[in-house]
Amino acid sequence: MIEVRELTKRFGAFTAVRDLSFFVEPGEVFGFLGANGAGKTTSIRMMCGLLKPSRGDALMDDISVRHNPEEVKRRIGYMSQRFSLYGELSPAANVEFFGTVYGVSRKKIQAEVARLQQELGEAGTGRAASELPLGFKQRLGLACALLHDPPIIVLDEPTSGVDPLGRRQFWEEIYSLSGTGHTVLVTTHFMDEAEYCDRIAIMNAGRLIALDTPAAVKARYGATTLNRAFIRAVAEDRETSGGDLEWDSRPSS
Repeated sequence: MIEVRELTKRFGAFTAVRDLSFFVEPGEVFGFLGANGAGKTTSIRMMCGLLKPSRGDALMDDISVRHNPEEVKRRIGYMSQRFSLYGELSPAANVEFFGTVYGVSRKKIQAEVARLQQELGEAGTGRAASELPLGFKQRLGLACALLHDPPIIVLDEPTSGVDPLGRRQFWEEIYSLSGTGHTVLVTTHFMDEAEYCDRIAIMNAGRLIALDTPAAVKARYGATTLNRAFIRAVAEDRETSGGDLEWDSRPSS
């Protein structure tokens, strides 16, 4: 469902992502972990067709992001870590707008508006989207990303700043999507959330340094928690490689 092949991004002499390769199975919940600046968001933006790779490629539902980024955008539902909907519009107006952009039927748009109004209640639907509590904003963002029923869902730190109850509800939705065959790629800073993933990838300094199930990653680094495994993985990588994002004089291809 997702196949990443030596994906690389350079900004001048600065290499933000280097030779990233992995595969995500259909219906899998795949976690993407890394500290700020590790290259997660840059990688995701390339996979979603929002940023052109310097080298390599990613196949999203068998569509190349290098050669057909616009078609990739139609096959994925992308939710960025920052609220990216129209803040001056109501939640219903946002759903109607994005549903129209995606070519969703009027009947489905109306059904989604009704569902959202029931879920958020009057307090969540009777004001501009920018005025919503953060948890409501994230649920609205997810609803808009899923309107066209994409086979791949990409969530960039979707629960950042959300309270524990909101995070739990969000992950219940992620499991529901996975259970219906959707492939979910999610980045998170919360190690307890990463435990919910089928497999996780850990990035450091723009490179993939670990890829396996949460249990296997903990076993590899002799840790009882994923948080300790993450710290040990990054520390080990810094010892062997210097740990800094790399400066590269090779020309982009």
